[in-house]
This record gives sequence, structure tokens and C-alpha cells, in this order.
Amino acid sequence: MNLELFIAKKITTGEKGEKKMSHPIMKIAKISISLGISVMILAVAIVTGFKSEIINKVTGFGSHIQITNYDNNSSFETQPIDKSIIDTNLIQQIYGIRHIQAFATKPGILKTKSEIQGIVLNGIGKDYDWNFFSQNLVDGEIFRLEEKKSNKILISEKLSKLLQVKVGDKISVYFIQQPPRERRFVISGIYNTGMEEFDKLFLICDMRHIQKLNDWEENQVSGYEVFIDDFDQIAELSYLVKQSTASSFTQDGGSVKVRSIDRKYPQIFAWLEMLDINVWIILSLMILVAGINMISGLLIIILEKTSMIGILKALGTANWSIRKVFLYQASMIIGKGMFWGNVIGISICLFQYYFKIVPLDSANYYVDTVPINLKISHLVLLNIGSLIATVSMLLVPSYLITKISPAKAIRFD
Repeated sequence: MNLELFIAKKITTGEKGEKKMSHPIMKIAKISISLGISVMILAVAIVTGFKSEIINKVTGFGSHIQITNYDNNSSFETQPIDKSIIDTNLIQQIYGIRHIQAFATKPGILKTKSEIQGIVLNGIGKDYDWNFFSQNLVDGEIFRLEEKKSNKILISEKLSKLLQVKVGDKISVYFIQQPPRERRFVISGIYNTGMEEFDKLFLICDMRHIQKLNDWEENQVSGYEVFIDDFDQIAELSYLVKQSTASSFTQDGGSVKVRSIDRKYPQIFAWLEMLDINVWIILSLMILVAGINMISGLLIIILEKTSMIGILKALGTANWSIRKVFLYQASMIIGKGMFWGNVIGISICLFQYYFKIVPLDSANYYVDTVPINLKISHLVLLNIGSLIATVSMLLVPSYLITKISPAKAIRFD
């Protein structure tokens, strides 16, 4: 059996019921570690949850990767590409690609009797994945595309309130072109994602309206939207999609452009990356506070056990072996604090995840409740990292043991 660990356990169990100066200090250290771990778990779960929610909403509107005509036009009035030049089956076979669908966009003006609003029509086809808007639908229903062109449209709750319209109402959309055109749609459903900038902009309609307005052929679209399984692989998958479309050329001899969503909206993803800095600051502060408390406790324990240290040295025990005794004891104290910290942190996360006990203003935070993303991998790395960091901080104060003289320590009381 490990001698140092055996002595550390004996010291810990032998202290029960004894009135020692170190007892209140160690209790404070345990509490600080518990609070620190619980705060760290909450910080990681909330920030990663918030990032995941925002990414899901942004990609819900614009997909993870877009394939469009390679031109200098950055507006929603796009140049078409022919469906036949993109091998969707080849892209779908790439590991990590979840779905690919055609789309077409066109800017317009939404007008009622009393209000006017600039919008973008997002035209969809029969291959459209409705999962995102089904989850965010607040009224009405999504529409299905049949052989006949559909006049139904999906509108945001923000726009419906602004224009004072509801499900079943007819709305007119005007397009600035030569000659100017108008299309009338019937509101099929109302959605609310909480992303006001996008909600006020996008309406979902049958792609065939846009094709007719632009005088496009049936096989001409603005491009393709590609959805992936893991956002962390977006750079790698964008490269693979780009390779798959490298030999694709438009009718005028131009090539196609492959752009990931983080390139399309760099300001949003730069803001999300800044949140990681806040998490690292919180983790560092919590570990620092817990480490300082443990250092104070360890020094007091060493002071209390000075006589024992002198006896062990007189028996020929090496300094490092004695240091390990106290490091083991500190590790057991840290372990208990971490256990209760995990219990508290995980419990709060689960309560928030299932019961939504803490709401948020979606106008400011883009979500209506505090999001939680609790992963086993995060918990494991957080606990292992905290344990290693805290114990490492105790190596320097434990060096004090080497300075203790056996003769003086044995007489110490």
C-alpha cells in the first residue's frame, strides 16, 4: 500500500472530533472549492449553450455553407446558377454533411394600408428542411409545396405586429424593377426566433415566385444551402465542398463561390468568440480563489503537524515523501469540495434546462431563457483541469516542509 496515502488518510480520519485550528480554515476551503466548481460548471454550460443557440438561429436562416454564383454582388439580388452544374449527390456523400437544399432570394417592400417595410423573400423548394421554422413557429402552420405554385408565406411575429396582420391575411410585396411588380401572398404561419435583425428581414415563400419575377428558368436558383452535423468542422467541410464544386462553371463561364456562415456574418461570430474570454477569466479567478484558500489551509496543517514531520524526518523519511503526505491530504479535501460543487452546479443546470426558471429578454439576448449546454466532456475536462491546477499551486507551499529541522520539530508544541 502507498505509505504516504495511508498516513494522509490516518491524519484526516484522526482529526474528526478534535478541535484544531485548521478545521474552520479547511471548511472554508471546501466551501470555496464547491462554489468555484459550481460557478465554473454554470459559466461553461451557459456560455456554450448561448453560443449554440445563436449559431443554430443564424444557420437556420442562412445554413452552414452556401454555394452561390462567384460575382462581386453582396446583395440579396443574386445572379443565378444552373442546378445541373452542382452535383448534390457528391456533396451529400461527404461525411458530416446533413442536408443540402436549393434557395433563391429577392429583396422587396412589404406594404399594407398603413405600414411599409423592406424585406427579403427567401424562396424554397420541395427539398427544404422545415425543422428550424417548425421549432420557432408561434401561430399558424408551415406550408407544403405541391405541383402548383403556392401563394402561402411565412412571416415573423415582429413583422406581423409591425404591419398589424395575422394568419390568413393577405399581404402585398412590391419589387423595384423594370417594370415594377407586385405579388400577393396569404400568411400561412408566424414564427419568432428572437433574432430581431433576421426576423424583420426574412419571409419564406415558394421559390417559383422568385424565378418568375427574375425571368429565370425552372432549373435556375440563387444557390444551394448546405447543413452540417458539427459546427466545429465547418472549416474542413467548407474546404471539401469547395473541392467538390471546383469544376462547376456557370453558363457565362464563371465559377461558383463556397462561403461558410462565419465568413458571411463575421461580426456575429467575432462577438461569440469574445464570450470565450469571459469564461476563461471566470475559470481563472475561481481556481485562483480556491487555490489561495487551500494554500492557507495547507500551511496551517503543516504548522499543526510540525511534531509529526520532525518524527518522520528523524526516522529517515525523505522530504518529498513527507510532502506527498500533505499533498494527498489536500487532494482529498479538494476532492470533497469538487464533489459537492459538481452536485450543486449540475443540479442548477438541470433545473434550468428542464424548468426554464431564469427567463431572459429575447430583444436583448436573442433567447427567452438562460440556455444550458451540459456535456460530459466539459465536466470531465473541467474537473481534471481544476484538480491539477489547484494541487499544482500547493507544490510551492509544501516546500516549507524541507526547511523544518527534526530536532526543533520534535520539541515543537
